[in-house]
Amino acid sequence: MVDKRGKLARSKRWVVKIGSSLLTNDGRGLDEVAINGWVDQLAALKKEGIEVVLVSSGAVAAGMSRLGLKERPRELFQLQAAAAVGQMGLVQVWESSFARHGLHTAQVLMTHDDLSHRTRYLNARSTLRGLVDWGVVPVVNENDTVITSEIAFGDNDTLGALVANLIVADVLIILTDQKGLFTADPRKDPSATLISEAMAGDESLEMIAGGGGRLGRGGMLTKVRAAKVAARSGAATVIVSGRESDVLLRLRKGEGLGTMLVSDQSPQAARKQWLAGHLQARGKLVLDPGAVVALRNDGVSLLPVGVKAVDGDFSRGEMVLCVNEQGDVVARGLVGYSADEARQIIGHSTREILDVLGYSAEPELVHRDNLVLA
Repeated sequence: MVDKRGKLARSKRWVVKIGSSLLTNDGRGLDEVAINGWVDQLAALKKEGIEVVLVSSGAVAAGMSRLGLKERPRELFQLQAAAAVGQMGLVQVWESSFARHGLHTAQVLMTHDDLSHRTRYLNARSTLRGLVDWGVVPVVNENDTVITSEIAFGDNDTLGALVANLIVADVLIILTDQKGLFTADPRKDPSATLISEAMAGDESLEMIAGGGGRLGRGGMLTKVRAAKVAARSGAATVIVSGRESDVLLRLRKGEGLGTMLVSDQSPQAARKQWLAGHLQARGKLVLDPGAVVALRNDGVSLLPVGVKAVDGDFSRGEMVLCVNEQGDVVARGLVGYSADEARQIIGHSTREILDVLGYSAEPELVHRDNLVLA
């Protein structure tokens, strides 16, 4: 356990999800004092070189507080209206709090459809990557104002896990109003003990997880399931009380707070296993000898200049095979351009993409994070 906790001290990419009950002080309005405290910690993590993406609940709950509603609305249009009201205040608070540290924030609203559609998936990933590269803190929330029952995540725990998958995060931190996952509900069973560590795929965890609270849609069960989703890309999940003092900084130091649910493989290994085994190739990119050597030896992205020919008809975000001139498979990955676009930019340098196409979706044909060697 010490070694696994110690990995948090060496991790570089965190997704931090904060629940509605924490953000709104159990429904009494946005808790700006608590929010400032979490932002102070996130700013300190960024100074240590950690890439941070924040997943913030609270739009509906904040809207309820502003509108004087005591119970969560049941009708979808009422939920959407409450979210529209609450989102305004939520974004303002995050922006002003991070500004105290000279940090910019960006609002990113998503639906499930954004992450299940190949092109939107790559677009979302590219946007988050660009924001993080600029030093901006993305504040991600479900787009509650336009969701339908068919595309809703159902809870922001799941959204946090999918964002962890999207950016290949090292860890998902779920801040909640409980100390972690217990062997039973500690509010009802005084003999319940905290589970400090377990495997994210342990089926028995779902049996002991509880239901949702009054304000949020997620309970401990959704957090356990989210950890299982995050583990698909190798991310560990820590479920921990957001009311613990300096909780994020203490986790960074390896302190054994909350419940840590771990994956059985590293983020990069998990992602590459997914790329290698779960997608059907839609086309081929024929590489020149220099590109073959670079992919095999240097772990770089595939740039257009290293591609000699394009075979097949594929869309952006689909799987393609990268082959040498003899037709041997060198790698496979998710392509950043359609077949027609790729045919126009192959042989060109990255800086020439804009001139050739009139726009630039990606600086590379296949990013190294979306590439696995054969």
